This record gives sequence, C-alpha cells and structure tokens, in this order.
Amino acid sequence: MRSFTQKLALAAALIALPAMALVPAAPAVAKSLYEQPKYAAILVDAKTGEVLYSRRPDAARHPASITKVMTLYLTFEALEQGELTLRDKITFSARAAGQAPSKLPTRKGDTITVEQAIRALTVKSANDVAVALAEKLGVTEAAFAEKMTEKARYLGMKNTRFVNASGLPNPNHSTTARDIAILSLATLQHFPQYYKYYSEPEFTYANQVMTSHNRLLKNMPGADGIKTGYTAAAGFTLAASAQRDGKRLIAVVLGGPSTMARDQNVQALLEAGFDVMKSRAVGMRTTVASYMSEPPEVPGFELPPGIEQGSTDAASPRR
Repeated sequence: MRSFTQKLALAAALIALPAMALVPAAPAVAKSLYEQPKYAAILVDAKTGEVLYSRRPDAARHPASITKVMTLYLTFEALEQGELTLRDKITFSARAAGQAPSKLPTRKGDTITVEQAIRALTVKSANDVAVALAEKLGVTEAAFAEKMTEKARYLGMKNTRFVNASGLPNPNHSTTARDIAILSLATLQHFPQYYKYYSEPEFTYANQVMTSHNRLLKNMPGADGIKTGYTAAAGFTLAASAQRDGKRLIAVVLGGPSTMARDQNVQALLEAGFDVMKSRAVGMRTTVASYMSEPPEVPGFELPPGIEQGSTDAASPRR
C-alpha cells in the first residue's frame, strides 16, 4: 500500500505513459483544445497518482474560482481540528459583502453558518462568502492567502501563489494544472467526509435556489465534483472528478474558450481515461493521448504580466 505522501509525490512527478503499439491506437473520439493558447490540462488516476494525460501541465495559469478549493481545504482542516463547527456563525464585513459577483445577496453584519458557507462556495462560488470565511479563519484575507500559499507548498504545489480567497482578478495569483490536480487529490484523501459538498447540485439561500455551475454533475454519470471558474484572463476552468467501475479519475482543464468547450473537453478526457483503464484490465495497452488526435506537445502560451479582467463564474457566457 502506498502512503498518501507517496501518492502526492506520484501526482507531482512527470509521469508519461510510454508509446505502445501492441494494439492499434483508439479512434479519435474526443475534441482536443490544444490549439487554444491558454489551454493546459492533466488527467490523473486518483488511486495511484499516475498522470494519464497532460498538456502544458506546468505552465502558469490563472485559476479563477478553482481557488476556492484551497479556501475550502483550509476550512475543512479547521473543522477537523476543532477550530470551527458546521453550526458556527460567520459575519460579513463591509469588505466581504462588497465583493464582485458571483455572490450571495449579503450586507454588512449579515451572518451565515459555516455549513451554509461551504455550500455557497461549492455551488454558487460566492466571492463574498470566500472573503468572509477568510476573515473568520485568518483575520484578514491577505493573511489567509498567505496560509493558502503555505499549504500549497506543503502539499507539493510548487508553482502556485494565492493572493486572495476567491480567485478574483489579480496578476500575482497563479497556479498550474498539475498543482490543481494535487490539491484535488489532497482534498479527496484528507477530507472524504466533506468532499460530498462538491456533489450538491443546488443550494438555497434567502429563498433563492442556486444551481451548481458544474454541469458535469448532471450530464456525466459518475461525476461528483469539483469546481468551475471563469475570468477573462483565465478562460473557462474546471477541476473535475468522477468514479466508474471502482476507479476514480481527476481531470483539470484551464484556459478553455467557452463553458461548453471546457465541459466537453473535461468529459472527453475522463471518458478516455476510463476506457484506458478498462483496456488495461484485459491486457490491452493504449493511451488517453491516442483518443485526442493531437500532434506532439510544443511550448505554449505563458501567463502574461498585467491586470486580469473579468470576474469568477459571474455571467459566464454559454457557448
């Protein structure tokens, strides 16, 4: 049995499936996004940490609202350590309530429970709630963001820097597809009892029913998380996990050109990954890359300096 530390090391390592030709390559059934300049992706076996597919996995990217997976990771850690309970109250400061959408309809002095806050992040991706949680746990959002980056380093996320709790635009806020996969795997391994919140399709607050931005929960059998995001500079982002036939895979796509293209690409990677796992079980040797009809990887777009425009998940165009 591998330890969790060994699994994280495997996930962080550059592991590539060797080119194998014992059987003909699978037909191209998945639409590739490799030509998109901001695109970066990785597909990981959650049990072993093996990287089944990657495209620019270590290129710097804006994570957008996937940032909130780390905000939630630290929240789950505080719950586990007894620093919080699900019934504790969180009060909105003027700064928290004043965050840009996506958000809840809150004002200074309003309160919600920690459990409501978790659901508001996993389903609604509420930026005001992310800041309120950060202030609850770190006194200031800036101090909390430093804790986020420290935790990222501890988990092996070597190329991530967080400067806020929400993923709202900031030129110094960056990560990689590989690092987000490591964070997703750590969440699954460390906090299975709280991971269920990522599977919830809706959340009700102030008599408003809010539907999850993660459409794979409804459209793909076995999908049970994790988090979407969007800003103009980041493009459309998604960290997703799905289970099938006793296997769990994690896919991360950053820099998608539209909601639909991102979702289709993530689902295609997961489906191809499950097909590869089935093929292996009967002695066939193939690769996820063979499904994508892509040329060999070449150096791509790197995160530019400057001020990012746009807001996470808010009014994401449906294309």
